[in-house]
Amino acid sequence: MECEICKTGQPHPGHVTVTLQREGITLLIKDVPARICDNCGEYYLSEAVTARVMQQAETSVGKNVEVEILRFAA
Repeated sequence: MECEICKTGQPHPGHVTVTLQREGITLLIKDVPARICDNCGEYYLSEAVTARVMQQAETSVGKNVEVEILRFAA
């Protein structure tokens, strides 16, 4: 698979930190499995990982926190 952003790099398995913001809440999720471009650093999440990230985000929104840092939970 060629990188959709730079068109020259090749994504390889790795881990990233995903940052999400919504309604005044900032959420960082560390160690998220992703495919990361070796040229520009753009990352791609699978559908299953995206669903889990969104689930963790919804849980944080429900806690009414302002900033939260989590580890990815598979």
